[in-house]
Amino acid sequence: MGDPRKSRKKWEGPGLPWIRESLSHEQELLGRYGLRNKKEIWLARTIVRRFRHMARALLALPPAERLVREKQLIGKVYRMGLLNSQNATVDDILGLKEEDLLERRLQTIVFKKGLARTIYQARQLITHGHIAIGGKKITSPGYIVPRDEEDSIDFYPTSIFKSRPPTMQQEKTQEQSKGEVNVEQA
Repeated sequence: MGDPRKSRKKWEGPGLPWIRESLSHEQELLGRYGLRNKKEIWLARTIVRRFRHMARALLALPPAERLVREKQLIGKVYRMGLLNSQNATVDDILGLKEEDLLERRLQTIVFKKGLARTIYQARQLITHGHIAIGGKKITSPGYIVPRDEEDSIDFYPTSIFKSRPPTMQQEKTQEQSKGEVNVEQA
């Protein structure tokens, strides 16, 4: 950790921010992944851009050194879950997009595992401390889940959702019971 007085941003904004196609694409990503603001997209874009830059730099190295560093980079990107196989190539790293990294966020994985009804509820469950990875509470929806931790995502042991996760059936029965109470009061 650095000195808090000398912090710097971890993302780079778009060079031309007012292009209609990029604005509509970013807006669509905001809705699909339940992001808070465009800085989260720009952060993912910057991380992927750095991996692609490292892969391009590998192409200029001598073959012996390139082989070693290529193996290290592919291993790192595979452990993050951005590549499907350990036998991937530099071309696969060059083909990464920000959507690949957004799919690895804790918020997206909680929603896809069915622990939350919507992507927005997944964000709320995480920030309120109901989600844990391996028993450790994680409160950051933007946490990039490594491949080996993906199976250990569950509710925090003291969470009220541990005994009864949110489902559509419970929501319907709650609405019906509220409707019956309102009818009895009238």
